Amino acid sequence: FLYNRTAWALMALFFVFAMTSGQMWNHIRGPPFVQKTQSGGVAYIHGSSQGQFVLETYFVMLINGLIVCGMIMLMEAGDSKADSGKRKALGIVGLGLFAVFFSLLLSIFRSKAGGYPYSFLFR
Repeated sequence: FLYNRTAWALMALFFVFAMTSGQMWNHIRGPPFVQKTQSGGVAYIHGSSQGQFVLETYFVMLINGLIVCGMIMLMEAGDSKADSGKRKALGIVGLGLFAVFFSLLLSIFRSKAGGYPYSFLFR
């Protein structure tokens, strides 16, 4: 375990995803998991940039992980010695993952920060 580079890399990635998604903020502030709206529904994303829910943190962590998976697929498509069809498919899937989930992350940020002007695929 101590000499396994893959295990250390995965633990480091998980730690980075947890901290950049706001897990430490949740630990300090103790926000609710989700919240009921006035109309009786459930809010998964906090409406303000001054707060967040625990489930929102998990969403952001998952989205960041999928963005990284797309980037890894793109890098593997360029470095791979496999046939060109497999490399092309790996590159297209990686680019699709990156584009869709980065756009989703931007749309979540845009919904929280009122005057944020940028969007990619989703508004």
